[in-house]
Amino acid sequence: MPSVKTLLTLCRVSNLPTVWMNVLTTAVIVSAVAGGSYTIGLILLALSFFYAGGMALNDYCDRDWDTQHQLYRPIPSGRITARQVLSIVIALFAAGFVCLFFAPDHRAPLAGLVLAVVIVLYDWLHKKHWATVFLMALTRLGVYAVTAVALVGEVPALVWLAGGIQTLYTLLVTVVARWENSRQREFGFPLIPWMIAGMGIVDGLFLAVLVAPVWLLVGAGATLLTRLSQRYVRGD
Repeated sequence: MPSVKTLLTLCRVSNLPTVWMNVLTTAVIVSAVAGGSYTIGLILLALSFFYAGGMALNDYCDRDWDTQHQLYRPIPSGRITARQVLSIVIALFAAGFVCLFFAPDHRAPLAGLVLAVVIVLYDWLHKKHWATVFLMALTRLGVYAVTAVALVGEVPALVWLAGGIQTLYTLLVTVVARWENSRQREFGFPLIPWMIAGMGIVDGLFLAVLVAPVWLLVGAGATLLTRLSQRYVRGD
Protein backbone atom coordinates (compact mmCIF):
# COMPACT_ATOMS: atom_id res chain seq x y z
CA MET A 1 0.00 0.00 0.00
CA PRO A 2 1.31 3.48 -0.83
CA SER A 3 2.10 5.75 2.09
CA VAL A 4 -0.06 8.69 3.11
CA LYS A 5 2.69 11.06 1.98
CA THR A 6 2.68 9.44 -1.46
CA LEU A 7 -1.09 9.84 -1.80
CA LEU A 8 -0.93 13.47 -0.68
CA THR A 9 1.84 14.17 -3.18
CA LEU A 10 0.00 12.38 -5.97
CA CYS A 11 -3.10 14.54 -5.43
CA ARG A 12 -1.20 17.83 -4.79
CA VAL A 13 -3.36 18.38 -1.72
CA SER A 14 -1.20 21.31 -0.65
CA ASN A 15 -2.97 23.39 -3.31
CA LEU A 16 -6.46 22.65 -2.03
CA PRO A 17 -6.76 25.92 -0.03
CA THR A 18 -6.84 27.74 -3.36
CA VAL A 19 -9.85 25.64 -4.43
CA TRP A 20 -11.56 26.26 -1.09
CA MET A 21 -11.03 30.00 -1.55
CA ASN A 22 -12.60 29.81 -5.03
CA VAL A 23 -15.65 28.04 -3.60
CA LEU A 24 -15.93 30.48 -0.70
CA THR A 25 -15.60 33.46 -3.05
CA THR A 26 -18.40 32.13 -5.23
CA ALA A 27 -20.66 31.49 -2.22
CA VAL A 28 -20.08 35.03 -0.91
CA ILE A 29 -20.89 36.54 -4.29
CA VAL A 30 -24.01 34.39 -4.71
CA SER A 31 -25.15 35.35 -1.22
CA ALA A 32 -24.64 39.04 -2.00
CA VAL A 33 -26.48 38.83 -5.33
CA ALA A 34 -29.26 36.35 -4.59
CA GLY A 35 -29.53 36.82 -0.84
CA GLY A 36 -29.66 34.11 1.79
CA SER A 37 -26.94 31.97 3.30
CA TYR A 38 -25.63 28.67 2.00
CA THR A 39 -23.94 25.57 3.40
CA ILE A 40 -20.97 24.77 1.19
CA GLY A 41 -19.41 21.80 2.98
CA LEU A 42 -20.45 19.21 0.40
CA ILE A 43 -19.44 21.48 -2.48
CA LEU A 44 -16.03 22.01 -0.89
CA LEU A 45 -15.65 18.25 -0.64
CA ALA A 46 -16.86 17.65 -4.19
CA LEU A 47 -14.46 20.12 -5.77
CA SER A 48 -11.61 18.95 -3.54
CA PHE A 49 -12.22 15.41 -4.83
CA PHE A 50 -12.33 16.68 -8.41
CA TYR A 51 -9.08 18.61 -7.96
CA ALA A 52 -7.30 15.69 -6.30
CA GLY A 53 -8.62 13.30 -8.94
CA GLY A 54 -7.45 15.61 -11.71
CA MET A 55 -3.97 15.86 -10.24
CA ALA A 56 -3.72 12.07 -9.82
CA LEU A 57 -4.91 11.61 -13.41
CA ASN A 58 -2.25 14.09 -14.49
CA ASP A 59 0.43 11.83 -13.02
CA TYR A 60 -1.16 8.78 -14.63
CA CYS A 61 -1.18 10.39 -18.08
CA ASP A 62 2.35 11.76 -17.66
CA ARG A 63 3.91 8.57 -16.28
CA ASP A 64 6.09 7.90 -19.35
CA TRP A 65 7.26 11.50 -19.57
CA ASP A 66 7.93 11.60 -15.84
CA THR A 67 10.06 8.44 -16.12
CA GLN A 68 12.41 10.40 -18.37
CA HIS A 69 12.25 13.83 -16.75
CA GLN A 70 10.77 13.72 -13.23
CA LEU A 71 11.79 10.53 -11.48
CA TYR A 72 10.76 11.99 -8.12
CA ARG A 73 7.05 11.72 -9.01
CA PRO A 74 5.12 8.91 -7.27
CA ILE A 75 4.72 6.53 -10.24
CA PRO A 76 8.26 6.54 -11.74
CA SER A 77 9.81 6.46 -8.26
CA GLY A 78 7.98 3.18 -7.61
CA ARG A 79 6.00 4.41 -4.62
CA ILE A 80 2.69 3.59 -6.31
CA THR A 81 1.66 1.71 -9.45
CA ALA A 82 -0.15 3.15 -12.44
CA ARG A 83 -3.05 0.76 -11.85
CA GLN A 84 -3.40 1.95 -8.26
CA VAL A 85 -3.39 5.56 -9.43
CA LEU A 86 -6.14 4.89 -11.96
CA SER A 87 -8.27 3.27 -9.25
CA ILE A 88 -7.73 6.31 -7.03
CA VAL A 89 -8.73 8.65 -9.85
CA ILE A 90 -12.00 6.80 -10.44
CA ALA A 91 -12.76 6.72 -6.71
CA LEU A 92 -12.10 10.45 -6.27
CA PHE A 93 -14.28 11.51 -9.18
CA ALA A 94 -17.04 9.17 -8.04
CA ALA A 95 -16.89 10.67 -4.54
CA GLY A 96 -17.11 14.15 -6.04
CA PHE A 97 -20.24 13.28 -7.98
CA VAL A 98 -21.85 11.71 -4.91
CA CYS A 99 -21.33 14.98 -3.03
CA LEU A 100 -22.82 16.99 -5.89
CA PHE A 101 -25.93 14.82 -5.95
CA PHE A 102 -26.72 16.19 -2.48
CA ALA A 103 -26.05 19.84 -3.41
CA PRO A 104 -28.91 22.37 -3.06
CA ASP A 105 -29.61 22.47 -6.80
CA HIS A 106 -30.27 19.31 -8.82
CA ARG A 107 -28.21 20.60 -11.76
CA ALA A 108 -24.98 20.32 -9.79
CA PRO A 109 -24.00 16.84 -11.10
CA LEU A 110 -24.41 18.00 -14.71
CA ALA A 111 -22.16 21.01 -14.07
CA GLY A 112 -19.70 18.67 -12.38
CA LEU A 113 -19.73 16.39 -15.43
CA VAL A 114 -18.76 19.29 -17.70
CA LEU A 115 -15.88 20.16 -15.38
CA ALA A 116 -14.76 16.54 -15.21
CA VAL A 117 -14.66 16.33 -19.01
CA VAL A 118 -12.47 19.45 -19.22
CA ILE A 119 -10.13 18.04 -16.56
CA VAL A 120 -9.78 14.72 -18.39
CA LEU A 121 -9.18 16.43 -21.73
CA TYR A 122 -6.47 18.61 -20.24
CA ASP A 123 -4.68 15.71 -18.54
CA TRP A 124 -4.88 13.59 -21.67
CA LEU A 125 -3.74 16.26 -24.15
CA HIS A 126 -1.57 18.75 -22.28
CA LYS A 127 1.75 17.17 -23.25
CA LYS A 128 0.64 17.02 -26.88
CA HIS A 129 -0.27 20.63 -27.67
CA TRP A 130 0.55 24.02 -26.18
CA ALA A 131 -3.04 25.26 -26.63
CA THR A 132 -4.18 23.05 -23.76
CA VAL A 133 -3.06 25.83 -21.42
CA PHE A 134 -6.53 27.24 -22.10
CA LEU A 135 -8.12 23.99 -20.92
CA MET A 136 -6.12 24.26 -17.70
CA ALA A 137 -7.42 27.77 -17.16
CA LEU A 138 -10.98 26.60 -17.85
CA THR A 139 -10.73 23.95 -15.13
CA ARG A 140 -10.24 26.74 -12.60
CA LEU A 141 -13.18 28.69 -14.04
CA GLY A 142 -15.18 25.50 -13.66
CA VAL A 143 -14.75 25.59 -9.89
CA TYR A 144 -16.66 28.88 -9.75
CA ALA A 145 -19.30 27.75 -12.23
CA VAL A 146 -19.96 24.40 -10.54
CA THR A 147 -20.21 26.06 -7.13
CA ALA A 148 -22.72 28.65 -8.35
CA VAL A 149 -24.84 26.09 -10.19
CA ALA A 150 -24.78 23.77 -7.19
CA LEU A 151 -26.04 26.59 -4.97
CA VAL A 152 -28.61 28.43 -7.10
CA GLY A 153 -28.78 26.69 -10.46
CA GLU A 154 -27.12 29.50 -12.43
CA VAL A 155 -23.92 31.53 -12.61
CA PRO A 156 -24.36 35.23 -11.77
CA ALA A 157 -22.39 37.76 -13.79
CA LEU A 158 -20.16 38.67 -10.85
CA VAL A 159 -19.21 35.01 -10.44
CA TRP A 160 -18.22 34.91 -14.10
CA LEU A 161 -16.14 38.03 -13.50
CA ALA A 162 -14.37 36.59 -10.45
CA GLY A 163 -13.82 33.30 -12.23
CA GLY A 164 -12.65 35.08 -15.36
CA ILE A 165 -10.00 37.00 -13.44
CA GLN A 166 -8.80 33.80 -11.81
CA THR A 167 -8.86 32.07 -15.21
CA LEU A 168 -6.51 34.69 -16.66
CA TYR A 169 -4.25 34.34 -13.64
CA THR A 170 -4.25 30.54 -13.99
CA LEU A 171 -3.37 30.93 -17.65
CA LEU A 172 -0.40 33.07 -16.64
CA VAL A 173 0.74 30.49 -14.08
CA THR A 174 0.47 27.69 -16.64
CA VAL A 175 2.43 29.59 -19.29
CA VAL A 176 5.20 30.47 -16.83
CA ALA A 177 5.33 26.85 -15.63
CA ARG A 178 5.73 25.61 -19.20
CA TRP A 179 8.47 28.16 -19.77
CA GLU A 180 10.29 26.95 -16.66
CA ASN A 181 10.01 23.33 -17.83
CA SER A 182 11.57 24.31 -21.16
CA ARG A 183 14.59 25.84 -19.45
CA GLN A 184 17.72 23.83 -18.70
CA ARG A 185 17.61 25.05 -15.09
CA GLU A 186 14.72 25.85 -12.79
CA PHE A 187 14.29 29.32 -11.36
CA GLY A 188 16.37 29.92 -8.26
CA PHE A 189 13.19 31.08 -6.50
CA PRO A 190 10.09 28.84 -6.05
CA LEU A 191 8.12 31.04 -8.42
CA ILE A 192 5.47 28.55 -9.53
CA PRO A 193 4.56 27.39 -5.99
CA TRP A 194 4.20 31.02 -4.93
CA MET A 195 2.13 31.85 -8.02
CA ILE A 196 -0.20 28.92 -7.32
CA ALA A 197 -0.55 29.99 -3.70
CA GLY A 198 -1.25 33.53 -4.90
CA MET A 199 -4.62 32.43 -6.25
CA GLY A 200 -5.97 33.02 -2.75
CA ILE A 201 -4.85 36.64 -2.88
CA VAL A 202 -6.56 37.11 -6.26
CA ASP A 203 -9.91 36.07 -4.77
CA GLY A 204 -9.26 38.05 -1.62
CA LEU A 205 -8.65 41.23 -3.59
CA PHE A 206 -11.84 40.72 -5.58
CA LEU A 207 -13.95 40.25 -2.46
CA ALA A 208 -12.20 43.15 -0.70
CA VAL A 209 -13.34 45.46 -3.48
CA LEU A 210 -16.79 43.94 -3.88
CA VAL A 211 -17.77 43.12 -0.28
CA ALA A 212 -15.40 44.20 2.49
CA PRO A 213 -11.65 44.78 2.99
CA VAL A 214 -11.43 41.96 5.54
CA TRP A 215 -11.65 39.45 2.71
CA LEU A 216 -8.16 40.43 1.65
CA LEU A 217 -6.93 38.95 4.93
CA VAL A 218 -8.88 35.76 4.22
CA GLY A 219 -7.27 35.53 0.80
CA ALA A 220 -3.84 36.11 2.31
CA GLY A 221 -4.57 33.37 4.82
CA ALA A 222 -5.42 30.95 2.00
CA THR A 223 -2.18 31.88 0.24
CA LEU A 224 -0.06 31.34 3.34
CA LEU A 225 -1.80 28.04 4.15
CA THR A 226 -1.13 26.84 0.61
CA ARG A 227 2.52 27.85 0.72
CA LEU A 228 3.07 26.26 4.13
CA SER A 229 1.43 23.05 2.92
CA GLN A 230 3.66 23.03 -0.15
CA ARG A 231 6.68 22.73 2.12
CA TYR A 232 5.42 19.30 3.14
CA VAL A 233 3.75 18.23 -0.12
CA ARG A 234 4.90 19.59 -3.49
CA GLY A 235 2.19 21.51 -5.29
CA ASP A 236 3.84 21.68 -8.73
